[in-house]
Amino acid sequence: MAPPLHYDLKGLKCPLPVLKTRKKLAQLAPRAELQIETTDPLAGIDIPHFCDQEGHALLSTERTDTGHRFLIRRADELKADTDPF
Repeated sequence: MAPPLHYDLKGLKCPLPVLKTRKKLAQLAPRAELQIETTDPLAGIDIPHFCDQEGHALLSTERTDTGHRFLIRRADELKADTDPF
């Protein structure tokens, strides 16, 4: 399997980290991995909730000096027209 794609979302405020993560995952192949970094304090709640709602696997969550780092495995199939929150 290919290494995770890194996506820097630092500096973005809610709801942009979730919306941009959703869009990026839609561009990836099923089961591809995406590592995102955020500085939004709400991302610690929003990203896990988003993954749960959309069926993506949240492989790891890590606090960093400036925010959070998440490793997500894309679901096999994307859910149509779901609200990211």
